[in-house]
Amino acid sequence: MASEQLPAGWTLEEIRNVSGDREAIALGTDREVTWQGPRAEGERLIPEIVLGFHGLCLVKPVNDDDWYMGSLNDDGSVDCWSAYSDVYQALRGL
Repeated sequence: MASEQLPAGWTLEEIRNVSGDREAIALGTDREVTWQGPRAEGERLIPEIVLGFHGLCLVKPVNDDDWYMGSLNDDGSVDCWSAYSDVYQALRGL
């Protein structure tokens, strides 16, 4: 199974339309993702889905229904600072 995947029921074109980013892509999950938000700062998240939007990412962790927004670092890691309860709201939050 490829490590790049999309949210269930979504196409890449739909993601691009909702986010407004015509170059949005699905990224591999083999990367370090940390939560830098108000609870559990520095907590490591295990990504199930990673969507890239230039310098920003949306990450859906394994065993978690929330979507986390963060910065895509030069080394491929992601530092997340915001969480959304569904992918649509996360895409609109970009």
